[in-house]
Amino acid sequence: MSKFWNDKIKEIEPYTPGEQPKDKKYIKLNTNENPYPPSSKVIEKIKSMNLEDLKLYPDPDVMELAKVIAEYFSNKINDKVTHKQVFIGNGSDEVLAFIFMTFFNAGDKVYYPDITYSFYPVYADLFNVKEVKIPLNNSFEIEIQKYFGLDGHIIIANPNAPTSIALKLDEIEEIIKNNPNQLVIVDEAYVDFGAESAVKLINKYDNVLVVQTFSKSRSMAGIRLGYALGSENIIEGLNRLKFSFNSYTIDRISIEAGIESFKDNEYFEKTNVKIIQTREKTVEKLKKLGFKVLNSSANFIFISHNKVFASDLYKQLKENGVLVRYFAKDRIDNYLRVTIGTDEEMGIFIEKLENLLEK
Repeated sequence: MSKFWNDKIKEIEPYTPGEQPKDKKYIKLNTNENPYPPSSKVIEKIKSMNLEDLKLYPDPDVMELAKVIAEYFSNKINDKVTHKQVFIGNGSDEVLAFIFMTFFNAGDKVYYPDITYSFYPVYADLFNVKEVKIPLNNSFEIEIQKYFGLDGHIIIANPNAPTSIALKLDEIEEIIKNNPNQLVIVDEAYVDFGAESAVKLINKYDNVLVVQTFSKSRSMAGIRLGYALGSENIIEGLNRLKFSFNSYTIDRISIEAGIESFKDNEYFEKTNVKIIQTREKTVEKLKKLGFKVLNSSANFIFISHNKVFASDLYKQLKENGVLVRYFAKDRIDNYLRVTIGTDEEMGIFIEKLENLLEK
């Protein structure tokens, strides 16, 4: 601890990302990365770029990428989305940070589930917002009635993390309708693996903001791109914050990669289908091994075994070259979060589990 740290930095407990060990080669099923590479169009575009242009600043408005994203969603939801309804950030975590800075005053309340993405409490603490955690039920599901008529903004990860369970679109809409004076932020990092996006609601309601990322379904965790969609007034607020903070948040390479990713919809859909199919096959095998597996609409699963405690299983898998995610937290300390890899990787994972369970 340095004497120069301010009081907030001295007291805050930072977010802990998934392990990225370099001691040996692991099958990485711990950070929800996509097992498949980005679209070949993305790779070829990066290779063909004139890198001498890196001496120049990128477009601060990220206009071309915003237009491509707007066009994509206009076609997807059969309703007009404009580039003025799109905000682009350096990964969805940065977008979420900008949301806290833009829409919360110090002392405001923010509501979210007691079990959810563990960055939310960090942001609440960092920006002096009062967190109010609403317990999931015993099946780890969100009970939407508990989110009606609240006196603070709401954040819901859909599908939720680390539980993998998704709300239906009409359930999300009920929360939005029952909080007309509060912002409902829907964090859709995993939505493309089986849930329905709330982007359909951004023209219907002025109090919804949808956050998505390139890191999961678009295989670009290493690029760092995220975006939000909402009404023009909401997005204008985020841009006011951005241009008071850092005008050039997105670099030239990321912009071009993002554009090409959205252009290759065939590859995007194909890889998502492969992951979903692998997930379902893996779930079936795990259940035969005696695991409880929560219903997943994500590129990961949340599992528990009644004969082997999760922390022990996590350690044993790591010793055998397989990384999964363990959370030593109330209610979920006997569960493991397992990213869906390739068929080959999941086959090895199942084989390792069979061997460990036989001991």
